[in-house]
Amino acid sequence: MFSSAYLLLPLLLASYVSAHGFVHQFSVNGKTYTGARPGGQRNKAASPIRQITSPNPIYGATTSAVNCGNGGGFIASEAAPVDPGDTLKFDWRGQDLSRWPHDTGPIVSYLADCGPAGCDKFDSKSARWFKIDEQGHKPNSAEWVQKDLMRGATANVKLPSNVAPGNYLMRHEIIGLHLASGFKRAEFYPSCIQLKIGGSGTGRPSANELVSFPGGYSDNDKGLFGNNFFSRQYTFPGPPLAKLTGGGGAPAPAPSSSTSTPTSTKSSSSTKAGSGSGAQPTQTTKSGGSTGSSGSSSSGPKKVCKRSASAKPTAEVRPRHLSRVMRRIAFDESVHGVSA
Repeated sequence: MFSSAYLLLPLLLASYVSAHGFVHQFSVNGKTYTGARPGGQRNKAASPIRQITSPNPIYGATTSAVNCGNGGGFIASEAAPVDPGDTLKFDWRGQDLSRWPHDTGPIVSYLADCGPAGCDKFDSKSARWFKIDEQGHKPNSAEWVQKDLMRGATANVKLPSNVAPGNYLMRHEIIGLHLASGFKRAEFYPSCIQLKIGGSGTGRPSANELVSFPGGYSDNDKGLFGNNFFSRQYTFPGPPLAKLTGGGGAPAPAPSSSTSTPTSTKSSSSTKAGSGSGAQPTQTTKSGGSTGSSGSSSSGPKKVCKRSASAKPTAEVRPRHLSRVMRRIAFDESVHGVSA
């Protein structure tokens, strides 16, 4: 009998193609910066957002593209002036500027010192990164902060209030875990943004808090491979938050909702997202230390979490009877190297 799944396959393929993304814009102190859409030809428009060549997910924690995205990220022409304690709001979009399509996995941010010459002359391959923020589950919920992006919210990251001034490259990343029950099926979406941090802070990372990418993650990390992602307990991959973040204090402001027009002004959302500045300190990094994340420390029945993540009959959730098709598409994509 002819299955209705085949009738849906063209729509499914189109949906999957758009189910990739990049940082379209970020805002700070009332100013919005727009990045170039992914493409093989460098866009020379002024922006602090490094352009990537493809919005496709990156598979494999040791792939070179996990550094600053597919193509390595073309060096941008400018740096955004910011101050310690500022909140940066990132608007993630699909290639066609549709809303971010995924809802499972953490949002993680790092900084690397570009040196006195500035980030517009800095090769990210030599970057040594320290983690400043990690956001997982919402407080007392199995729902990920990432899901707010599907609703049009921005991903908000607060800079450490005591970070030393200088030229910094920010590595802001979404990790998609919707296929991560399979080995090397975590999806990495890193984006690099050039910043010039002012102020008079004195906070600097210690040597043992610095990592390279690739190198900061392993495909075997508990937070990148397994079947526990619908549980409220989550172990973040990578190093713990740098001590200069304070490990406590107030959480980042609630995520901002954007309208369907990508360039519109964002308004405040009623859903609060935690950050590395300290909303829920009991989600852990792979080192086992406590972190200040948005996740909840309480645990709930795993079957309830699965139901909330996969059984809702909405457009945001893929039909379960097509899950094998989706996995096959993702597998073919990695085999043919379209995301490398």
